[in-house]
Amino acid sequence: MAQKMIFVNLPVEDVAASRTFFEKLGWTINPQFSDESTACVVISDTIFAMLLEAPKFRDFMAPGKELADATRTTEVLVTVSAESREEVDALAEAALAAGGTPAKEPLDHGFMYGRSFTDLDGHHWEIFWMDPAAVQG
Repeated sequence: MAQKMIFVNLPVEDVAASRTFFEKLGWTINPQFSDESTACVVISDTIFAMLLEAPKFRDFMAPGKELADATRTTEVLVTVSAESREEVDALAEAALAAGGTPAKEPLDHGFMYGRSFTDLDGHHWEIFWMDPAAVQG
């Protein structure tokens, strides 16, 4: 069976600014699925964030629904794993340097460590690392 992929679709105000923000985190853009109103952010081989300017995002919404304003409402927590505590810190610091803001205090349980930020449009991102030995039991 083929490996599953996830495409998280997020509305953005300015796709060019959002694209630059995520490139500063070290993630790339897939030009095949990007245009002037959409950017496909490649987070891993199986994880992608589709950034769509609001009018285009609305084209994919169910009729009668309102578009959430992520600066006022939490519509989703996007959580991405990291391979180390250092990678958690590097991604969080890159996000803050690129114009993101801290979403909450860092989480440190020893075996699990995480930091969070909001992107330029207020979407809440969590980056976390978990000790593989703790996962195995």
